[in-house]
Amino acid sequence: MTEGERMSPGRRGVLGAAGAVVLATAATGLAGAPASAADRHGRGPGSYRDLPVPYVIGHRGTAGYRPEHTFGSYQHALDLGAHVIEQDLVPTKDGHLVCRHENDISATTDVADHLEFASRKTTKSIDGVSVTGWFTEDFTLAELKTLRAKERIPANRQRNTLYDGRWDIPTFEEVLRWAQEQGRRLGRRIWLHTETKHPTYFRGIGLPLEDRLASMLRRYGRHRADSPQFLQSFEPSSIQRLAKLVDTPSVVLLSNAGTRPWDFVVSGDPRTVDDLVRPDGLKWIASYAQGIGPTLDLIIPKDAAGRLTRPTSLVRDAHARGLILHPYTMRNENTFLPADFRRGTDPNAYGDAFGAFRTYFATGIDAVFSDNADTALLAAADFRGR
Repeated sequence: MTEGERMSPGRRGVLGAAGAVVLATAATGLAGAPASAADRHGRGPGSYRDLPVPYVIGHRGTAGYRPEHTFGSYQHALDLGAHVIEQDLVPTKDGHLVCRHENDISATTDVADHLEFASRKTTKSIDGVSVTGWFTEDFTLAELKTLRAKERIPANRQRNTLYDGRWDIPTFEEVLRWAQEQGRRLGRRIWLHTETKHPTYFRGIGLPLEDRLASMLRRYGRHRADSPQFLQSFEPSSIQRLAKLVDTPSVVLLSNAGTRPWDFVVSGDPRTVDDLVRPDGLKWIASYAQGIGPTLDLIIPKDAAGRLTRPTSLVRDAHARGLILHPYTMRNENTFLPADFRRGTDPNAYGDAFGAFRTYFATGIDAVFSDNADTALLAAADFRGR
């Protein structure tokens, strides 16, 4: 997560009182009873239906406070109390799945400082966009492990640069082992939300993601309908492939109105996101997935001045077809908030994030991705106790 986003100024947060929020109803351990096809919508014991609505998904861990997709970010999200923690997956040259928001690691690692890798800087077309940088698929896992992670937007989140160089790039298997260890420590299941990034692109270069991911899920008992695990992708065909391999609950991510999933572009499917959010499109998604992850603008559009307008019928329409909604992404900084909730003139300063959360939660969404899990948890607790 998240397709099409362009990061603007941001700043580290200070809220932390929500760390006590935990999944009291979740069972200890990772394995559950085998699920039949009839159980795909996850209503069994310990299913996603037991999460406290609205629940909080730690976006790339807790990207507002630590360099994204590091164990520092994941652990901080867990310590703050995030109900679910997100990973984005891309492959290495030798077929390992690693956690990066993009396969271009120029901005999230110190690869540019490694002279031995200077010649690997190149330009590629990724989902129709020309990108110049260093790419995970050109490195073995051993080579990637020589790099260190850093803050992706240091000019905006300068305080996060304190942690530059502290952590390496985690593999997905390392995250699964971490989730097992933390589950034993806390006496509850640790929920993950895992995305296949650019699956059509990677399939085209001989590094398909779905079989590798499904194999790892089976190995760690996260392949069942009641597993503490969500799968997600901006490409519906990737979710369809995964649905044939595992019973893990899945979510189709939806980018901005008018855009087309890249697998649709490649296959010649003329549908756009506009088609997918209509009742017929939602019915089609519900035939193989359990939810959608729309951009927040599909829930409440903004006007030309960046102010919220009237909510769409998407929440009602999706729920009518049994789909849950995991919209993205809430952040505390003015620059990311609707104009209604900005405070002052500093784009890096925090605005009225609580007001924005109240407005989005009031639409009936089931969860939200947030860079600032503590703020989101406090807002969700306020909303549930209203």
